[in-house]
Amino acid sequence: MESDERILVPVGPDAARWRTFGSERTVVVAARTVTSLVRVLDVVPEVLHDDPRITVVFAYDPTSAFNDGVLDLLRSLGCRTLPWPQLAEIAPDLLISASENIKVPPGDYPVLVLPHGVGFHKQVPDSAGPGTRLSGLVHDDLLAARRAWLAVSHPDQESQLAAAHPGTAGSTVLVGDPCLDRLRASVRWRERYRSALGVVPGQRLVLVSSTWGEESLAGSWPGLPADLLAQLPADEFRVALVLHPNVWSGHGAWQVRVMQRSALEAGLIAVDPADGWQQALVASDLVIGDHGSVTLYGAALGRPVVLGAFGSEAVAGTAGYALRSAAVRLEAGRPMRPQLEAAVAGHRADRFAAVSAAAFAEPGQALPRLRELVYGLLGLPQPKQSVRGPRAFPIPAPDTNRARSLMVHTSVARGAGGELRVEVRRFPAALAGETAEGESAFWHLACDVDEPDTRLTESAAVVCSASEVFPLQAGRQRVASLLSDFPGARIAAVPGENGCTVGLRDGRLVHVGAADGGAADGGAADGPGPDPGSAAAAVYVCLRLGTPLDITPMVLVHGTRRQRLLLRPAPPSADQPAVSRFRTAAARGLPPSS
Repeated sequence: MESDERILVPVGPDAARWRTFGSERTVVVAARTVTSLVRVLDVVPEVLHDDPRITVVFAYDPTSAFNDGVLDLLRSLGCRTLPWPQLAEIAPDLLISASENIKVPPGDYPVLVLPHGVGFHKQVPDSAGPGTRLSGLVHDDLLAARRAWLAVSHPDQESQLAAAHPGTAGSTVLVGDPCLDRLRASVRWRERYRSALGVVPGQRLVLVSSTWGEESLAGSWPGLPADLLAQLPADEFRVALVLHPNVWSGHGAWQVRVMQRSALEAGLIAVDPADGWQQALVASDLVIGDHGSVTLYGAALGRPVVLGAFGSEAVAGTAGYALRSAAVRLEAGRPMRPQLEAAVAGHRADRFAAVSAAAFAEPGQALPRLRELVYGLLGLPQPKQSVRGPRAFPIPAPDTNRARSLMVHTSVARGAGGELRVEVRRFPAALAGETAEGESAFWHLACDVDEPDTRLTESAAVVCSASEVFPLQAGRQRVASLLSDFPGARIAAVPGENGCTVGLRDGRLVHVGAADGGAADGGAADGPGPDPGSAAAAVYVCLRLGTPLDITPMVLVHGTRRQRLLLRPAPPSADQPAVSRFRTAAARGLPPSS
């Protein structure tokens, strides 16, 4: 479908010849930006489901500076779409839009404008001139013709609009916020969202949210995701980035990914601008935001909120503006982790209750109210089946993005019984800072075999392959292969049965697995055993300390997770000569001969 491709069915003067479904009413959805289109798509199926009396088509308006991606989204969903000029040739019964900045052809059909954010709390550039306008305020001609109906989420917004434009008086309808209702309905799936995003037990998810514009968080602090990933241990934190769709549309996905390349390679979760920010927000433990709507939704969900920016375009007196003083600020010149932990520790569940109450009224009633409004505008009785309640957002596609190279810091202490206690903190290698060592604190570089940066792989002390589990004999062969392929590495590790197989360049082979079920300090074990990188870190510490690898128990600590491990020599191979060849070849950095 091209932007100017006219359609003949299901609307048009001759449509009855071609269509399968007859209908009594036609609803047109305005598709101008990804932001506004996604907002309408979230609610229209919930309002008009299972009603054969209504035909829904989409009209593409290409006039926005942020029109990129609209047609792609419409195509991907199979939406029947007509070019905007064709709208003047048909007679719809209702136009629904979440973009107020549309120029509707003359007619007598009503136009329902849904907010594409939370209320009207931002001044935006006016496409009709060099100045700004209040986001959400429709054109004068629609107000003068009394064709516009503005859905609002709080009674205060009615007076705000009337003060900004007297023509809105009598044209506003209190609906509530369907997005917030769905977010609250989704809380029960929080753990499922976290699992899909790759957040494991013991990790905290930090959500970075930015609206668009130079005063936004992304515009004023584009390096924040990388700064966070550089300072927050990867085993204890995940970082997700939610950018306003206008950022992706205005600059292009290629540009965004190039600007965030180091962060993406370090494991940043880049949330799809058309789908997924709601699930990431529900899954989050803390929100770093600005004056955008996602930040306000986070506050309404009771999340700790820290402001990384707050633009002057925020409208004073609105609920969104109230976050300016209600939330703490993130300071760029100070270490990140203490600031975030202080925000979490000092957070109260009702901290933003007043802000939320000023933004959202009648929670849980948005869909019934919208349904009543839409059918009233269409002049149709509602279907007999009852309206459905707010639906949880679907489980997102699994996120498998991880840093392939890590700078590993190991800090060692002795327990009362002489047992080693090793605290492990891992940071993305491409973003790591100073690596100063001490008598019992060490650093090493560990790379996965899939790391594309040869600068890192050639410098790595440890190389890991976690793609599949290897039985012991196959593990021996895989370790030998890795040490041959990466001659600079000192240790290679692969997943094995009930643990990991770790090989040293001098030919020694160590099995690292959970001891006594893996629990430490009376707690529960974190899975069946360590990952290859953790197993290699345990062996690396022993080498640095000069501790024998015969039978070595230790407690490995990753943040809040603790696991008791046992290091022991792997059983000798049945083919002892082959093992001897392996030791000799590995010591020389060569593959074993056949």
